[in-house]
Amino acid sequence: MKYRILGDSDLKVSAVGLGTWAYGDDTFGSIEDQQAVNALRAAVDSGINLIDTAPAYGDGHSEVIVGKAIEGIRDKVVIATKCGVYRDGEDYVRDLSPSRIRKDIELSLSRLNIEQIDLYQIHWPDPDIPLEESVEELIKLKKEGKFKYLGVSNFGRDLLTQITNMTDIISLQPQYSLLERKLENEILPFIIEKKMGILSYGTLGGGILSGKYTEIPDFDDEKDNRSEFYPFFKEENWSYVQELIQLIKEIAANYDKTPAQISINWSITRPGITTALVGTKNKKQAQENAAAADFQLPDSEMELLTRKSNKIINQMNS
Repeated sequence: MKYRILGDSDLKVSAVGLGTWAYGDDTFGSIEDQQAVNALRAAVDSGINLIDTAPAYGDGHSEVIVGKAIEGIRDKVVIATKCGVYRDGEDYVRDLSPSRIRKDIELSLSRLNIEQIDLYQIHWPDPDIPLEESVEELIKLKKEGKFKYLGVSNFGRDLLTQITNMTDIISLQPQYSLLERKLENEILPFIIEKKMGILSYGTLGGGILSGKYTEIPDFDDEKDNRSEFYPFFKEENWSYVQELIQLIKEIAANYDKTPAQISINWSITRPGITTALVGTKNKKQAQENAAAADFQLPDSEMELLTRKSNKIINQMNS
């Protein structure tokens, strides 16, 4: 496993991190609690030390699972969670009011059963609350020792400029993969200039970049809503995506790797990316994901993937 320093901090994080949205048991298919705990433990045993969660994942259930899984190994992991989005039934509600932020962090600390969060992130912008009010409360909570470092998720360039003028931010969490690269246009140069870190999510595009789907999947599990979040499963994009998957599979076969490992490795090798977050539901996946940081593809293969990625994204957006 490769380890990197996250932005301007003392947090040493694994190049492959663990995303735990699936452990909420309501978006990426069903998963038993103990299975999720075992998967997280296997990820840590494989060298993954960054665990990312959020209150919105299963209305806090993901945080409860993470709390159970890290019992006794708190010193081995970096815990990242979020504020500003909560669940109201099936709805995701954005709320960055000071009172909600304080409520969120107290609930997160309780569910995670820890005294301090390593990285606390604004989950999504809230257009109804002045950012200054949210930041003022977050600064208070940091001074109170509730969390060590502040980050943001899903922020655009303008909001990044605003918040970095208000307080210290060490990281951004955006969607980024071979199928989603909007980050590169304006945001990435800003992040690099400010010496911030990036925790990218959606590394496997909801699983499609693992190459396991040979036809459009029918997510008939009522707890599996990934096709609503990722457009890559839509019929109009399917043939384009498969063209990229075919190249990934060819490269994987040439180097005795899995398609998922090739897709993850491409992400963690890209400029500015500190950690690529990937979900896992079992020991095998955890070990496979972690091993994606243990090799380096030749520049020629990386360039081939990048060119094909550009072509496919342009086709889907045309």
